[in-house]
Amino acid sequence: MTTWRMAKTVGVVVAAAQAGAVTAQVTAAGQLPEVTVSTPGGPQPVFAVPGSVDRVEGADLRDNRLGVQLSEGLGAVPGLQIRDRQNFAQDLQLSIRGFGARSTFGVRGVRLYVDGIPATLPDGQGQTSNIDIASLERIDVLRGPFSALYGNSSGGVVQAFTAPGEAPTRLSYSLAGGSDGTWRTGIVGSGRQGAVDWRLSASRFSTDGWRAHSAAQRDLANGRVGIDLDQGGTLTLVFNRVTVDAQDPLGLTAQQFATSPRSADVATQYNTRKTVTQSQAGVVFEQPLGAQQSVRVMLYGGERGTTQYQAIPPSAQQNPRHAGGVIDLDRHYAGADLRWMGKFDLAGRPFELVAGLGYDSLREWRRGYENYLGSPAQPLLGVQGRLRRNERNEVFNVDPYAQATWRFAPDWSAEFGVRRSRVHFDSQDRYITAANGDDSGTATYSRTLPVASLRWTPMRDLALYVSAGRGFETPTLNELSYRSDGVGGLNFGLRPSVSDNVELGAKARLAGGLLTAALFQTRTKDEIVTDTNVGGRSTFRNAGRTQRQGVELGWQHETENHWRTQLAYTWLDARYQDAFCTPTPCTAANLVPAGRRLPGVASQSLYAAYGWMPPEGWRAGAELRAVAKVWANDLNTARAPGYAVAAVHGGYVLKLGRWDLNAFARIDNLFDRRYAGSVIVNEGNARYFEPAPGRTWTVGLGGTYSF
Repeated sequence: MTTWRMAKTVGVVVAAAQAGAVTAQVTAAGQLPEVTVSTPGGPQPVFAVPGSVDRVEGADLRDNRLGVQLSEGLGAVPGLQIRDRQNFAQDLQLSIRGFGARSTFGVRGVRLYVDGIPATLPDGQGQTSNIDIASLERIDVLRGPFSALYGNSSGGVVQAFTAPGEAPTRLSYSLAGGSDGTWRTGIVGSGRQGAVDWRLSASRFSTDGWRAHSAAQRDLANGRVGIDLDQGGTLTLVFNRVTVDAQDPLGLTAQQFATSPRSADVATQYNTRKTVTQSQAGVVFEQPLGAQQSVRVMLYGGERGTTQYQAIPPSAQQNPRHAGGVIDLDRHYAGADLRWMGKFDLAGRPFELVAGLGYDSLREWRRGYENYLGSPAQPLLGVQGRLRRNERNEVFNVDPYAQATWRFAPDWSAEFGVRRSRVHFDSQDRYITAANGDDSGTATYSRTLPVASLRWTPMRDLALYVSAGRGFETPTLNELSYRSDGVGGLNFGLRPSVSDNVELGAKARLAGGLLTAALFQTRTKDEIVTDTNVGGRSTFRNAGRTQRQGVELGWQHETENHWRTQLAYTWLDARYQDAFCTPTPCTAANLVPAGRRLPGVASQSLYAAYGWMPPEGWRAGAELRAVAKVWANDLNTARAPGYAVAAVHGGYVLKLGRWDLNAFARIDNLFDRRYAGSVIVNEGNARYFEPAPGRTWTVGLGGTYSF
């Protein structure tokens, strides 16, 4: 592809290192100010973390953007591939260094947190629909070995934080609209009175969808209240509620993608759709214990209800063991994290120690129904029919952890950490018939996850580090549910995958900007892959060894007169090291030879942005995103071609007395390229491709009044 080759060449020339996507106002000397990210040991400057970590400001996710999906503003994070499926029934497709790429819905393999509350459940499945961009202060993205300190399925960590309230009291309103009947409106209030700060946000998003049968509506409310306590303590209360009602256009075959990318014939026939309602709340208490020690306690709880109608033929549901074509799922989850932090001297040098205990639990009631009424020969599709599945599932984890940092010399520091992660699954089958036996069972997985790093700062503006660690990823409840041999019970033969990670990196403050680079390698045993995907039921197996290795490079800079440059380049080689068959038993047609690339992972990606972004007056900028081809299945026989797309935007910011006013206009996919924005990995009907829209436009305006 000519455009991709050109973008690739530009990326190799200009991207000399991996940059944190940090956006802040420059100082008078033209230097970026120090910013911090969240770690288990508390806030740390990005420059001081011995690993790949990026901070994306909330303003970068809102300015000159629709402000609905994280995929709009996280392109400048190297190693992170985040794709908008154009399908609000299935969430974003998010992977870090190849972890999470196989997920056909939601996010797995990557840990998600919102205001310290896990958005990833104990089994490793997560979602991003409850992240409120309108009230975000920042997002922190952690990659590499130290991600393992967050436990199960932590191939990477994404943390979102709501901004605290500040005086004076402010009230903001925003409205944006664009192509395909897309609208977003929202209101945000914030303030601080004495020891109490607060921020409340509510928004509604709706779209007719670029594709047929892809309309969606989402209502989101988010709140944060902070209270300053005596002796330096703080109490933070957070709550969140989201409802989603979305049609599911499904994927397309290669022929459909080439000839009618906006079609959704199968989805329309079955009226595939999903509704989600989720509410959660949490509290975080932090208290210093003298000058050198502190404690942090976090408690949370929530519930999530999901109903999904799938495109499963009635003929497939005649199997007495089939779970039906309608999923009805109720989940209740809760957890706690207790953490102690202390600062000491060891051999006359600063020594910091963190120790904690995390507990998370999930209880779900899962029911399945037929998705038709009447006879299989003449069915009424897209409605709820007979009960075909009824079970209660429970998952919990108990994870003690510790991390130590020792600055053993003026220019040297070492970090050590360990987490003992134990995840327990229990399934109680309550749908038992003569032809459908008892599928109850339990499974427990546990691993000790050590990490270590060494950091050297030979000069004030240069830091070099090496880090290593071990992580693991358990199967999710969905992946454990069935066995490919048809025997009842959980898939006890499915083992967690275990990864050994090594990273070598550098960070430099150069010419008023931030320049960083990382080389990494990850070797995984027992990679979890699809075994069978027939008639709406998927089973999974372990595929042996895989290897992921790559380079992450980038650059971020802002001049005194507000000209901003962002560059990020990723090269990732992710392959199976052992041959395996999918499905079993082996034949010449289903043998995946060693050396095949992991599906869903682009080998190269480039992001480049340049613009003029003053705090007042006119603004303008342009962006380029380029991605290499992506394989859609393990056999590497189907692929989505590489692509490069451009976007331009402009806006105006006006301060008028107590008012802050803004307006913007934006065009995405400026040259109207046709491409697949994402793929559904190993889709059983070869409907792999999820097409991206052509040229689209967005306009918006907003105002904030300070009382």
